[in-house]
Amino acid sequence: MGADQPRSTPAAQASPASGAAASPSAPASAGAPASASAPAALGERSLLANLSGQPRVRSFLTRAVTSGRTGHAYLFVGSPGSGKLDAAYALAQAIVCPNGGCGTCDECRRAAHRAHPDVHYYAPESATGYLVAQVRDLLADVALAPVRAASKVYIVDRCDLLRAASANALLKTLEEPPAGVVFILLGTSADTILPTIVSRCQCVPFRVVPLEEAAHAVHAATGLDDARCRMAVAVAGSPARAAEFLKSSERMEARRVMLRALDGLAYADEADVLGAAKELLAAVKAPLAEVKSTQQAVLDQNADYLSRGALKQLEDRNKRELSARERSGIMEVLASARSLFRDVLLGLEDPHAAPVNGDVPEVVDRLRARASVSGAVAALAAVEACEKRIQRNVTPQLALEVMLFEIRKTLCR
Repeated sequence: MGADQPRSTPAAQASPASGAAASPSAPASAGAPASASAPAALGERSLLANLSGQPRVRSFLTRAVTSGRTGHAYLFVGSPGSGKLDAAYALAQAIVCPNGGCGTCDECRRAAHRAHPDVHYYAPESATGYLVAQVRDLLADVALAPVRAASKVYIVDRCDLLRAASANALLKTLEEPPAGVVFILLGTSADTILPTIVSRCQCVPFRVVPLEEAAHAVHAATGLDDARCRMAVAVAGSPARAAEFLKSSERMEARRVMLRALDGLAYADEADVLGAAKELLAAVKAPLAEVKSTQQAVLDQNADYLSRGALKQLEDRNKRELSARERSGIMEVLASARSLFRDVLLGLEDPHAAPVNGDVPEVVDRLRARASVSGAVAALAAVEACEKRIQRNVTPQLALEVMLFEIRKTLCR
């Protein structure tokens, strides 16, 4: 079986390669189908129709949606950057859309902006994994009626970090979810996830997308030059996120702030470094203003007919979403730094090598002139250490300050 070919678990015998959607009689389809109707085809502007880099996954999910036989639990597995989260939101959009994924209605637009109140995203809030309280909140929300759509979708990222207690609390709901509830779990490998969870989901493997192939998909979607597309893939990870990155002036500005900070570190004093970290964090938070505005509009719209408890849960979910988006933004600018120092290291080894950050060759050249091979390696290690600190819930500004000071040491030789 190919690495990019979705396979079935004992709980779900249908697979993307088989050409059939999950069978209603299979245990994995115990819940009611999420799609109330079976449209003839997805809309051309839907996320699922435009999912790039994973053709077999797109075909499998499209068949499930258009046949009206969407399963109640999926497990997307693959390496980072393979597009699992993009595919999860693409499937979620088709599920909450009253037309099965037209790509143009208000539900689709909200889902595309990752601001739909019935599409819930969860990520570990502890350095060691999910908290039991997180799973309890999720299960309490599952029991509530949808806010806008006929169905609800729960995206559980890094499900390999579900501890035994958290996983056990989720198992019963995964096996027999309420009608109209769909779970999409994301992980790196089925081997690192509890077998009891794997057996209750349709397992959909994602292949590794080569950089050039991903860049070509971004070029097709945006029409921008190959150099910028390669850079965007290196920063954002997947073709869909790379295309979004290139369309976001605020996210592009956050990258520019990071590159400017790194370029000036060799001549920066302590106050400059602290100021750079503060400016960088402000740039990361800039795109969140629109998200906050959308969240508040949803709260105001539903305040009259939701109970106080339901509103409190919606507010808590919004806070988690903002926290997750801020962390994602920080990881994105850290990916910019990692990509830059990889170019520096590659240039030190091979002066004729083409950098991924081809839009800023002067920055790459200046850093290459200041750094040694060991210094570039140390800078990459500092970026990696910062990523780990962020994952362990270290204060973002403190983590960025420490990283910048460590990189400054490598450049001052």
